[in-house]
Amino acid sequence: MKNKTFRLMVLVVLGLMLQGCIPKVAIKKADAPLPAAFEPGVLETTNTATVMRKDFFDDPALLDLLDIAVANNKEINIMLQRITIAQNEIQRRRGEYLPFVGIRAGAGGDKVGEFTRYGALEEHLPLAEHAFPTFLGDFRFELFSTWEVDIWKRLRNARQAAVLEYMASKEGQNFLVTNLVADVAHSYYELLALDNHLENLEQNIRIQENALEMVKQLLLYARTTALAVRRYEAEVAKNKSNIYKIKQDITVVENRINLLLGRTPQPIQRASSGFMEQNPKVLMTGIPSQLLQNRPDIKQAELELSAAELNIKVARANFFPSFSINAAVGFEAFAVKYLFNSPQSLAAAVAGELVAPLVNRYAIRAEYKNASARQIQAAYEYEQSIINAYVEVANQISNIDKLKKNYQLKTSQVEALVQSIDVANQLFKSARTDYLDVLLTQRDTLEAKQDLIETQQKKFDAMVDLYKSLGGGWQSEPMTDAQKSYLSTLSEEAGEKMDENLSKAEAAKKIDELSVKLAED
Repeated sequence: MKNKTFRLMVLVVLGLMLQGCIPKVAIKKADAPLPAAFEPGVLETTNTATVMRKDFFDDPALLDLLDIAVANNKEINIMLQRITIAQNEIQRRRGEYLPFVGIRAGAGGDKVGEFTRYGALEEHLPLAEHAFPTFLGDFRFELFSTWEVDIWKRLRNARQAAVLEYMASKEGQNFLVTNLVADVAHSYYELLALDNHLENLEQNIRIQENALEMVKQLLLYARTTALAVRRYEAEVAKNKSNIYKIKQDITVVENRINLLLGRTPQPIQRASSGFMEQNPKVLMTGIPSQLLQNRPDIKQAELELSAAELNIKVARANFFPSFSINAAVGFEAFAVKYLFNSPQSLAAAVAGELVAPLVNRYAIRAEYKNASARQIQAAYEYEQSIINAYVEVANQISNIDKLKKNYQLKTSQVEALVQSIDVANQLFKSARTDYLDVLLTQRDTLEAKQDLIETQQKKFDAMVDLYKSLGGGWQSEPMTDAQKSYLSTLSEEAGEKMDENLSKAEAAKKIDELSVKLAED
């Protein structure tokens, strides 16, 4: 009784010593409050971010490009392999807290001296005549098992952290798809704008060529000077040279789109006509708190924060003793011919092992502190992603409003300048104004039309940016092979039947539900 009490006291003291050696670390709770609405007095719950991209974009040519990009983009495919690695990490960590069973065979022997204790013993054994004198054999064939009992939930927390990291990598893929959709759409609308720039420049060149012919006729009748002819010729040559610059810009943008699509350069099919008559969609921004559900980068940061919190528990568990059980059963004999004799050669063993760190635990302390630092870093990154998302949406709301007013004024400017060209030509023909007035009016009209086209492009860019900022663009993705495989595994573990008809968003939600259920179990 006294011995049992003494051993219990030793264990208690040892546990208190280990507990006292654990350093205190900080754990940060993420806190990034959002305003109730993006605009004061404007409160709406409808959010365009939930609209799939096939329903958001009206241009069939653009939709075809987006489908090719999502399926073939190299960065997306690289990200898919990272997701596969994260999925395999879950299986690896799951196997760590399950018993490991293996099979092994061994053979060995020692030649000992005849006049030693073992040599003399062997000489007098009844079976020694069947073996080599003074040769001790050892032959084994057995099943063995090792199992670390997860008392402190270190291994289970590590697996759950791997699940969260896998889910975070999926959100990273969604965020990559969102950015890819925006990049392709930006380049596509830039291509349409360049086509309209080219058409506008060619129209202006035709107007100036007609004006040049008129000036030449007036020169024949001495109603103008050769200087006017030369100035018009120079202006026409300058604008013709700009055609090649725009065509080069078109080639560069086409190649950029092909790069995003993961293919070699080739012409991009597009519908440029009617670009200036189109109006960007009016987006519903919803309320700021919806960003937490719609933005993949916010959800990724949130999952990484949860994983970092679990990793602190994993690192803390390293301070405590670990308990493992080892067992083996099989056959053992000093000669091969006796190896499988039953029950004489049957052998079994079982042992328990308790290991606790006592000296030189600097590595464990350092990892524990690093886990705390990574958790604080993840908390700040989560807060930063929320603030960044809100700022992006607020900027685009303001940008769309300013561009709309800017476009209206530039439209009035272009209309006035177009009318002024006819007026200037009539005045020039009647010698009531100088040729420079006509030339400058044409030049101002060309620049105003170019500004109008650029403003139209910026309106579509702002529409795409707001759609991306709200968290739209990835929802129409089909369930990936990695998701199907992992969902199938989780469904089997949870005893549920997998639904093959789930969309990607529905599959992600189902994976989250099953992961939480299995973690609770």
